[in-house]
Amino acid sequence: MKSLLSLIVATALLAGAASAQTIDRIKETGQLKLGYRVDAAPLSFQAEDGNPGGYTPLVCAELAQGILNTIKIPNLDVEFIAVDAKDQFEKVAAGEIDLLCGAATITLSRRAVVDFSIPVFADGTSILLPLNAPDNFAELAGKKLGVRRDTTTEAALNNTLTAAGLFAEVVRFADHEVAMAALEGGELDAYFADQSILAALWLSSEQRGNLKLSNAILTVEQHGLAMARGDTEFRLMVDGILSAMYARGVMQKIFETTLPGIQPGEFLRAMFTMAPIPQ
Repeated sequence: MKSLLSLIVATALLAGAASAQTIDRIKETGQLKLGYRVDAAPLSFQAEDGNPGGYTPLVCAELAQGILNTIKIPNLDVEFIAVDAKDQFEKVAAGEIDLLCGAATITLSRRAVVDFSIPVFADGTSILLPLNAPDNFAELAGKKLGVRRDTTTEAALNNTLTAAGLFAEVVRFADHEVAMAALEGGELDAYFADQSILAALWLSSEQRGNLKLSNAILTVEQHGLAMARGDTEFRLMVDGILSAMYARGVMQKIFETTLPGIQPGEFLRAMFTMAPIPQ
């Protein structure tokens, strides 16, 4: 019993030491390091001027002001650092960035590496197709289906095919632009990605008159801001500021700014009204 009690006390002490590390570092350095994806428009991307753009970086810019107001230091130097899908969580875990402001789906396997804020976006896997293609998923059997490799979308597509007992040729791509070129050129029968990403790809395509975005949603995925594991105080601060942003309608305004003309899905609409009470 004494050994177990010692272990519990030691674990609590370690957790207490970890819980304040990010806040203490921000206070000491006056810096907040925010990671963002350069290739996940409209949620997170690098604009033509080299600056971050999209929904989540704007959320984090507003969040940074809330952090400054909360910890009450004279100035806060906010640095956005570009990351990609392969190294984004490792950079968070290593302390190279304080928050990941990209397009990160919350999963249990990822929570083994990092912690997440309350959800900031709700999305789901959907399909971009040629205009004359069938809308029924079952009719894609035997077709060439594109997906970005090493993503939750790839796993969702494979799981859906297996569950439906269908066979199709799954073509894995390194980025969305190459996949879109293949779809536009007739080399693919369909392309799978998050619905928000497909909407942005469709709107920017010169071939959009020949393409259509399916209404089908294969998965429902919640996105959060990733941060170091075990940093309880920082996570609570971030969640509190985000909750206040939801309550003030800031999150919905950011959506309208970054995705003009696009109506939020039912899950995102629910999120706008169901965030934790900030008090």
